[in-house]
Amino acid sequence: MTPERDGKLMILLVDDAPTNIQMLNETLKDGYHLFFATNGRDALRIASESLPDLILLDVIMPEMDGYEVCRKLKADPVLRDVPIIFITAMSQQEDEAIGLELGAVDYIAKPFNPTIVRLRIRNQIELKRQRDLLARLSHLDGLTGIPNRRALDEVLEREWRRGSRSLKPLSLLMIDIDHFKAYNDSCGHLAGDDCLRTVAQALKLSLGRAADFVGRYGGEEFLAVLPETDADGAQVVAREIIEQMAKLAIPHPASPLGEHVTISIGIATAVAKREHQSVCLLQEADSALYRAKQEGRNRIVATPLLSC
Repeated sequence: MTPERDGKLMILLVDDAPTNIQMLNETLKDGYHLFFATNGRDALRIASESLPDLILLDVIMPEMDGYEVCRKLKADPVLRDVPIIFITAMSQQEDEAIGLELGAVDYIAKPFNPTIVRLRIRNQIELKRQRDLLARLSHLDGLTGIPNRRALDEVLEREWRRGSRSLKPLSLLMIDIDHFKAYNDSCGHLAGDDCLRTVAQALKLSLGRAADFVGRYGGEEFLAVLPETDADGAQVVAREIIEQMAKLAIPHPASPLGEHVTISIGIATAVAKREHQSVCLLQEADSALYRAKQEGRNRIVATPLLSC
């Protein structure tokens, strides 16, 4: 997806010549948020942390050239869709072919014309917007209309990386509709589909911040990703979800817990570490949900603060 900061998109400029970076900065500073790197290693680190919308990448650099940087970016599942434009003094067709085969979207030869640079970037940004729109459609769950498992995986990985940079906590809520099979058996699968849609919309309404993200994890399970949220904050959100469910009062004639549909929630919170993976936090949220079910359902169970 293409995040926007204050209405401006983010571009990473990578060139080992400070004069080139300065010229690009003067060309683009009014329209974009800019990040800079003068070598391949820093470029990969900054790209991983800032998640830019487009990368302008020099080919000829010491230690790690632009082609190798491009290979590594395209091998990263979070960064592989970021458009890369090579800016280089190399003008041979075979050199351009190498970059395009690696996945670059365009080439700009040095010395460059600022107007041409701005126009080519604008064109690539517009193409990315169109791709992002199609991606958003493919990331929606067909039944509930909220994000699907694929979208959740991408958001979790992105927020994990951001959290490892900011050292701020990240919380997950794993949510399950209690005795949903019994609901389907007693009310029918069409009613079950309506129940899933209603719960999904209630979950969306329960998340008060734009940065919070909820999607259908699978079956009758949902996952909420809460960036920069500590354990206490996650508890507040979980209680709000429980209250929303109580207000819905969806009849559940086959539930041993009462007359209405209820949910169980498992909470996990961690301060991400770059050397670890987000699956650690996901597993802990799943374990907390399992304990909530074992303890009788219709409740919230949270893990202690993790060091993932």
